[in-house]
Amino acid sequence: MDYKRVGLTAGIEIHQQLDTREKLFCRCPTTLRETGDHTGEFHRYLRATESEMGEIDRAAQEEMKRDRMFCYYTYDTTCLVENDEEPPAPLNEEALSVCLTIAKMFSMTPVPQVHMMRKLVIDGSNTSGFQRTALIAVNGILPNSGQIETICLEEEAAQRVKDETFSLDRLGIPLVEITTSPCMHTPDEVQQVAEYIGMVLRSTGCVKRGIGTIRQDVNISIAGGARVEIKGVQELDLIAEVVRREMRRQEQLIAIRDELKERGATVDPTAIQDVTHLFKETKSAILKRAKKCYGLTLPGFAGLVGREIQADRRLGSEMSDYAKKCGVGGIFHTDELPAYGVTAEEVASLRQHMKAQISDCVIIVAGASEKQATCAANQVILRAKLALSDHPVPEETRKMLESGSTAYMRPLPGAARMYPETDVLPVCINEARWGAVAVPELLTVKAERFAHDYAIDLPYALQLAASDKLPLFQRAVTEGIKPKLAAFTILSTATELRREGVEIKNISDNDYLAIWHAVETGRAAKEAVPDLVRSIASGNPVGQAIEKLAPAVSREELESIIQKIIADRTEFIRQKKMAAIGPLMGIVMAEVRGSVDGKVVSEILKRQLNQTISGK
Repeated sequence: MDYKRVGLTAGIEIHQQLDTREKLFCRCPTTLRETGDHTGEFHRYLRATESEMGEIDRAAQEEMKRDRMFCYYTYDTTCLVENDEEPPAPLNEEALSVCLTIAKMFSMTPVPQVHMMRKLVIDGSNTSGFQRTALIAVNGILPNSGQIETICLEEEAAQRVKDETFSLDRLGIPLVEITTSPCMHTPDEVQQVAEYIGMVLRSTGCVKRGIGTIRQDVNISIAGGARVEIKGVQELDLIAEVVRREMRRQEQLIAIRDELKERGATVDPTAIQDVTHLFKETKSAILKRAKKCYGLTLPGFAGLVGREIQADRRLGSEMSDYAKKCGVGGIFHTDELPAYGVTAEEVASLRQHMKAQISDCVIIVAGASEKQATCAANQVILRAKLALSDHPVPEETRKMLESGSTAYMRPLPGAARMYPETDVLPVCINEARWGAVAVPELLTVKAERFAHDYAIDLPYALQLAASDKLPLFQRAVTEGIKPKLAAFTILSTATELRREGVEIKNISDNDYLAIWHAVETGRAAKEAVPDLVRSIASGNPVGQAIEKLAPAVSREELESIIQKIIADRTEFIRQKKMAAIGPLMGIVMAEVRGSVDGKVVSEILKRQLNQTISGK
């Protein structure tokens, strides 16, 4: 694709949990819990508040369309701060120090005073109805000549358990938010910049690892389109695909708008009719269960509501997303009917009742109440008007779906969502504090050092530097373990065993070190490492596993074993000569059960085999 012609412009926001001992505004631990461990729960309704200018944020207004009661799980590791029943404690100094380290790694300028702000959020993810956030530094440098605009320190949101139920163990974990300028112009460039920022963050050694600990929000626009924010891209490898799909969506929406205008399509906001009676005997479970069904004719929209704009997503999907904000499950439209239990006869009856022409599309909205159905029908009209407008790509926040496509969440927030936090005192960042911030070694630089110092291939060294087992590797090297042995176990052996279903998480760092020391001292061969790991993972103590799988064999015993194996196979050796070494090696290693290094076995076997062949 010619991205320059399309006019792709993109930026990213990266949210990364910090690995601190305590949360941002209380002394609770940053440990996640199983939801079954919760010790209590409470319920809240959340409402939007006005900004200092007397305005209500449009994203908050969207969330208020549904009257929802939220449920929150509490734990013995959460407190009244998470419940929003106690004022916040002072800002976590450890989290601020990590944030300053990250800022310095990007060559940023810190703000002289850190002031907390409240960011209005009423989707249930914060018990208070807002998220606390503070600007820490500005104007950073990226390798693609782009810029990091800001670094902010904020509190993590509560984890959604299901529907309107949230878990408070995650709420308040320190989170760094890194926002770039719109400096990327290809999907691959977006992914590469995200990968670089992630590498810098991991280089600190002070960020959490694993699914859900880092999230990328991607801001995308094309010429003639609009800025769209895609939330929650957790997999780095999906970023480029998400960008490509959003580009196609915006292109298709522009193309649909042009075709609608050519057709002379219109949207009549008064064209809503009650069609509940038409579906009294329907076999569609959704329509039959509904208390109220409305029909809406969209003149000139036939065939375009059902047109694909993303993989498995159509203009009708966009209308459905808007309608769902009112609590309905979705919409039906005549571009996809008959289907879903709606018969051809019912479609014909609907068209006749609505006086729809062949070029018209009819939307059906079914609600549990008249209020819900009316709200949903008005949302469909709003989205249809946008499709026909001079700006057919709405500025909005969207969520990523598993495939890489996206769905509407809410309008982009405005300035009205931010207002000062009065319960947290400012923190000064003076020259002395900024000057004392140490910059750690980048993982890429560390990998190059590993490759040079330990003779490890660079791709392997890069994997090792990025591994969450890096501290274990460094500890092993300081204890005299051969770097290649430790690296191979961490990167290859553990990965292969994990794929086999072995519970690698049951192996502690001390277990690995004990295995490696057994290899280094000759108590076990490196060939026995996989079997030892399997045994320990299944619950056997390290010593017992080594005794069973790699019993001690002296050099004298080994030479005796090899002599007997050679003596029992003289005819085979006479025929194969030195080519017999491969099969014999396997027999010897099986006999000694991984207790002797393969190099030692090979050395003795070659010597004794030579002597046998030469007749000495």
